[in-house]
Amino acid sequence: MDRVKLAEFLRRSRERLRPEQVDLAAGSRRRTPGLRREELAQLAGVSADYVMRLEQGRSSQPSPQVLAALARALRLSEDERDHLYLLAGQRPPAAALAGDRVRPALLYLLDRLGDTPAQLITDLGDLLAQNALADALFGCVCEIAEPDRNIVWRWFTDPHMRALYPAADHEQLGRELVADLRAAAAHRGHDHPSTALIERLEAASDEFATQWHRHEVAHRRGHRVRVLHPAVGPIEFDFEILHTRATDQLLRLFTPTPDSASIEALGRLRVEGPKTAHRSHR
Repeated sequence: MDRVKLAEFLRRSRERLRPEQVDLAAGSRRRTPGLRREELAQLAGVSADYVMRLEQGRSSQPSPQVLAALARALRLSEDERDHLYLLAGQRPPAAALAGDRVRPALLYLLDRLGDTPAQLITDLGDLLAQNALADALFGCVCEIAEPDRNIVWRWFTDPHMRALYPAADHEQLGRELVADLRAAAAHRGHDHPSTALIERLEAASDEFATQWHRHEVAHRRGHRVRVLHPAVGPIEFDFEILHTRATDQLLRLFTPTPDSASIEALGRLRVEGPKTAHRSHR
C-alpha cells in the first residue's frame, strides 16, 4: 500500500469532481469547485473522519468494498479505479468479459496478417476467428458445431486434431493445454463456462481427467511448435500468444522459424491453401 500516493490520488480526484456531477448543490459559500470531504464520505457511505485519514496517509488499508464505494462516488473510469486499487495494495476487480463478441478491428487485423497464421481464441480455448492462412494450416472449422470449436476439447476428443502434430509432442502439448485451462478457470473464479467445459471434458476423456487431477497450472506463452501439414509437410513455428484489450480473448500467432525450410513450406501453403480457405468466426 502506498499511503502517500493513495492520499494524493484521492484528494486530486475529489477536487476534480464538481458537485453538480453527483447531483449536489454547489452553494454560494463553496471556496473550491470540487467536492468537500464530507460530501465524498456521504456518497461513499463512510465517515468523513475516515476520508480525512485516507487523504492524510494515516489510515489502515482500505478493503475492496470501501475502494469500490469510493470509486463509484468519485465517478472514476475503469483505469482510474484499477489505479486506486493498486495504490491501496488490493487486486483490481476483473474486467468485464467479451465472450464470443469479436471487435471488427480484430477481424480486420486477422485479415491483414496474410503472411502469418493467426487465430483469435478465448482464454478457455474457444476458437472465435482465424485468418485464411490458419484455415489452410489447421483446416476450416465452419462445419464443426460451435460447442466443439474449442482447442482443448478437440485435442482430447478429435484424432484429426492430434494428427497435425508429431506424436512425440502430444503429451507435452496436452499438459500445456490442461495447465492453461486450469489457470484460466482460476482467474475467472471457476465461473459457469469454465466449470461446464471442465466437467464436459472429464466425462468425455479419461486422459483429460488424469491430466486435470495432476493440478498443474501455467499460462501458455511463446514457445516452439511443430505442425505436420498433409500437403506441404512439417512446419516449425515460433508460437506467440498476445493479449487483447479483453482479458478473455487472446491472439495466437504462428511465425516460421528464421532461416529454415519452414519458411518455404509456409510460402507454398500460402499459395495453395487460400484457394479453399474460409475465415471461420461466430
